Amino acid sequence: MEPYYLILLLILVGGMATTVPVFMSLFFTGILGVTFFTDIPLLIQAQALFRSMDNFALVVVLFFILCGNIMTSGSIVEKLIKVANVTVGWLSGGLAMAGVIACGLFGAISGSTVATVVAIGGFMIPALIQSKYEERFAIGIMTTSPILGIIIPPSISMILYSMVTNCSLESLFLTGFLPGIMIIVLFSAYSFFYFRKRTDYVRTPLPTFKEVRRAFREGFWALMLPVIIFGGIFSGAFTANEAAVVASVYAFVVEVFIHRSMKFNHVFRITVNSAITSATLLIIVAGATVFGKYLTLEAIPMKITSAVVANISQPWVFLLIMNILLLFVGMFIDIISATLILTPIFIPILYEFGIDILHFGLLMTVNLGIGYVTPPMGVSLYITGALTNRNLVYVSRAVMPFILIQLFILAILTYLPDLVLFLPRVFYGYQG
Repeated sequence: MEPYYLILLLILVGGMATTVPVFMSLFFTGILGVTFFTDIPLLIQAQALFRSMDNFALVVVLFFILCGNIMTSGSIVEKLIKVANVTVGWLSGGLAMAGVIACGLFGAISGSTVATVVAIGGFMIPALIQSKYEERFAIGIMTTSPILGIIIPPSISMILYSMVTNCSLESLFLTGFLPGIMIIVLFSAYSFFYFRKRTDYVRTPLPTFKEVRRAFREGFWALMLPVIIFGGIFSGAFTANEAAVVASVYAFVVEVFIHRSMKFNHVFRITVNSAITSATLLIIVAGATVFGKYLTLEAIPMKITSAVVANISQPWVFLLIMNILLLFVGMFIDIISATLILTPIFIPILYEFGIDILHFGLLMTVNLGIGYVTPPMGVSLYITGALTNRNLVYVSRAVMPFILIQLFILAILTYLPDLVLFLPRVFYGYQG
């Protein structure tokens, strides 16, 4: 390894450790690397930066951010929770199950873990505590369930992974359904058995047919949103980009004209906030592109590939090491930056070990998602701590049983690639 590689690594890690924004750390490391350690004109970095912004694939991210903000500001979230509650709320631990299902439904529209924590967790944690559920249990399940926001399509991290690798976005989306269902089922089963013999909490009575009909009638337009997104994408009626635009327009129409939970003067504020969030994302993409361009110019991914292949002979060992590495990275770097930085490095290694690109895309998404709730640096832990006024130690202890469930699911996904690729093969005849 060249000595200046270590210098640049220290600059990058040091910048992040001293709270320099991630995009700036990436940007300046890439610029310094090209300026001082290569003979390549700096203009090539400017060209790479602008090409990364001029990418039509980013449209789908921007509009799903807008759609998620509309839902959070309106009443769609509340109606999704009501539907989930009348469906399973009467079971043992049913309100917790309803929260998990609501995370899945919201995640099927927003594509963001953080948005799901704020929107669903901010509503469900007080509701669970009010119903005499243990506070630690309520915090634990509603901090970890929002991982569904990036696993169940549309997933912002999957969109960026597809953009970097040029793999089929629709096929990659399909890999997220079975893992999402597994998380919902196992979390719900844990809740059921945890409260099955307990009587110290308020259990929702079995709803009447009239109550069920009312909840589904009020939530019909909210439930149709994921149906429109997935139905349109997988039927071929429109692309993922078009689905994001349709979903945003649909959400606006529902909230303004049907639910009437949003005024016209709110539309401007939500649009501006979404534009700011999107601009933040684009800045991260730009910084990661500059850094990634430097790695490519120095052929660092190929050098890493050669080193890994020389020291690891079995694919299962490589996958195990990658899981550990990605879980660690997920604690410190947001999933967008991690996906953009690491994907170009890992892709050549996948080909050497014969690992399917869609399979690894899902594993990367799940690993980084779990990293969001892994102590001591998982960002979701701090968000929930702020929402509940609890310290990091308390929240960390609360999430541990649910992290173990997620790690169990991750192990299954890692070593059963046929399970991950089942839906892409059924719907698209995927041969990877």
